[in-house]
Amino acid sequence: MDVPLHDDLGGQVALVTGANRGIGREIATNLRDLGATVYAGVRSMSNDVPEGTEQVFVDVTQEGEVSTAIDGIYSEVGRLDILVNNAGVGEFGDDIVKEPVERIDRTLATNLRGPMLVCKHAVPLLIQDGGRVVNVSSGMGALSEMGDGSPAYRVSKAGLNGLTTYLDAQYGEKGLIANSVCPGWVRTDMGSVERSSTDRASGRSPRADGEEADRPVEKGAETPTWLARFAEGAPAGKFWRDKEIIDW
Repeated sequence: MDVPLHDDLGGQVALVTGANRGIGREIATNLRDLGATVYAGVRSMSNDVPEGTEQVFVDVTQEGEVSTAIDGIYSEVGRLDILVNNAGVGEFGDDIVKEPVERIDRTLATNLRGPMLVCKHAVPLLIQDGGRVVNVSSGMGALSEMGDGSPAYRVSKAGLNGLTTYLDAQYGEKGLIANSVCPGWVRTDMGSVERSSTDRASGRSPRADGEEADRPVEKGAETPTWLARFAEGAPAGKFWRDKEIIDW
């Protein structure tokens, strides 16, 4: 799709949550390579982040830590242009009757409440100069794909898509470009859950390390990185996979 893009992110500032591994780490690396100052969000300062990025402590489930992280970025560089809500958890398989309450609470807190908290504190900076929000969602959160277990994860990602449409409706006229993205079934620690419907129906047991996934991390990070480059006039309030709009 032909959309206006920033070819060079020099002078721009990005925050990527969950940036110490997997898709988040690759996105942070890509944005760094495009010239952005990248703050790599981690839940533990012992976690490694890509060379040339700024490690920032932020557990998205803790508002105090979110607020401190955003305030720290503002104090250091005075702006925020890109927010990638990538941090997430996933535990899968049960239906809602069997889904433990602890799993429901943990999943919703990280995958939905967390991005909402980050947006609550980041949006005032993002709307200063055409900021972008990229919410890393999943095809499992598409309303047309509900069912077949994993209710907490599915509902959390559907809610994240709802956050995207809210941000577009509320702040789109102020220049904010917010989009959701499904990275596909990627070979990460959580990649084993992104099975096709056929695989799930067949009862196959995926490897916990996601090695059966059909995409490398680089491919999973490609479209989120592309969305982070969107410039004024680019589409917003959409759900994407492989640089194409997909149904909610």
